[in-house]
Amino acid sequence: MNAPRILVDADACPVKDEIYKVAFRHEVPVVIVSNSWLRIPAYPLVSREVVSDSFDAADDWIAEHASRGTVVVTADILLADRCIKAGGSVISPSGKPFTANSIGSAVATRAIMADLRAGGDIVGGPAPFSKADRSRFLSALDEALVRLKRG
Repeated sequence: MNAPRILVDADACPVKDEIYKVAFRHEVPVVIVSNSWLRIPAYPLVSREVVSDSFDAADDWIAEHASRGTVVVTADILLADRCIKAGGSVISPSGKPFTANSIGSAVATRAIMADLRAGGDIVGGPAPFSKADRSRFLSALDEALVRLKRG
């Protein structure tokens, strides 16, 4: 198994500070992947990967580097699916884990919602990000790293 590390789909990630907090406690490297330069802590465990601004460049980079031992943080369901297939663990910023058992229905729901929007149906977006989401994320990331360290 690869050494644990965290890959972050960072352009719109609301929990970067929480990721750093948990990663530092577990001494796990973090790669912040984005289409543009983002400020990161000056800490040896944190690195930045700036990819081109082409469509899905960040997703492609993350999917290519996801493997067993990798925790990917993303809200992107299609990226989550690719990372799970590569053997990675995936957690949404709201703390919801994507698993091999749940990803199929998430992809299907995403497709249905896209069809409804394309057909002119007005469908609401996700609920606003909350303190409960932040707390759930902290717990989920901590649990994922503990599980990976145990092997």
